[in-house]
Amino acid sequence: MTGIVLSASVRQNLLSLQSTASLLATTQNDLATGNKVNSALDNPTNYFTAQSLNNRASDISNLLDGIGNGVQVLQAANTGITSLQSLVDTAKSIANQVLQTTVGYTAKSTVTSAAALGGTAANLVDGATIKAGQTIIVAASTGLPAVTVTIGASESLAQLNTALAAGNLTASLDVNNKLVITTTNDAASSTIGAVTVGSTPGTASFGAAVAPVADPASQAIRSNLVSQYNNIIAQITTTAQDSSFNGINLLNGDNLKLTFNETGKSTLNITGVTYNATGLGLNTLVSGTDFLDNNSANNAISALSAASTSLRTEASALGSNLSIVQIRQDFSKNLINVLQTGSSNLTLADTNEEAANSQALSTRQSIAVSALALANQSQQSVLQLLR
Repeated sequence: MTGIVLSASVRQNLLSLQSTASLLATTQNDLATGNKVNSALDNPTNYFTAQSLNNRASDISNLLDGIGNGVQVLQAANTGITSLQSLVDTAKSIANQVLQTTVGYTAKSTVTSAAALGGTAANLVDGATIKAGQTIIVAASTGLPAVTVTIGASESLAQLNTALAAGNLTASLDVNNKLVITTTNDAASSTIGAVTVGSTPGTASFGAAVAPVADPASQAIRSNLVSQYNNIIAQITTTAQDSSFNGINLLNGDNLKLTFNETGKSTLNITGVTYNATGLGLNTLVSGTDFLDNNSANNAISALSAASTSLRTEASALGSNLSIVQIRQDFSKNLINVLQTGSSNLTLADTNEEAANSQALSTRQSIAVSALALANQSQQSVLQLLR
């Protein structure tokens, strides 16, 4: 090949044709791949920058699965909270039925003074049976606290009832003007403790307390309500245990940690709660012991109200965390798009531009071939002379 001598014009046209062919090949490759930067040789800066952007987009994309699972974990817990709230409301409705049914006793516990009082309803102090400064002490008993009442210079029956109300007791004067102390409906199942009179001289005294008399029909209704209530309490526990997603249950003591960026520095820790019946402060009731009177029902309602408050507080916290996670999920999706778009801007070819370049290079190649042919004509003329 070194022995072949080409004229300057032929060599120049040949070089131009080779350059055009190389550019045409590059353009066609850009059109085929859709990229103007296919390797570090094309543009090192753009190539490695685009690769870095794509790698980050890929890392964040991998985190999206975990974030999506976190959304579902929160959704499962929120669904559980909604169901638990409905169950608590149902249990509260059952407890309220106890308050609406007839009193569970045909007769409540009473204790009566041994003798008639000398005073009246307007003023119990008569100077003989009851004196000012004298104390009436009702001992504590099951379901009733101890109550001590100090008689003033003129405390009326109404004032005595005000003092006794703290112990779920009420006082009245019977037809014989004897003082009768009775339990209220709220404590109808309780038996009044011993009633004694303080040391200040006075002749008032009280006999033994009479126990309450149960109403079988009413107690059967209340016993049935206990069973209904316990069924609801059992469902509260199982519902809390079933509120899981992918093995994570925020209502059964599990915690959730979500990572939002590729460095692991942007995270959200969500602490779970234990919202079975025990965790909500709700206990099963005992037939024949609970719901016997209004006090038991009111205690259950108080516990249910506290449980309802806890559920609402947790629902608010879950809602807030769910909003945060969904916002970060949308942010990550948008950021991935930004990174991939940035990478594409550095490497993707403009197909319109490359198509135009290809057409122009094809035209140039045709012209170069023609020019090369013209350059060879002088040598063809010499050949004709030698013939």
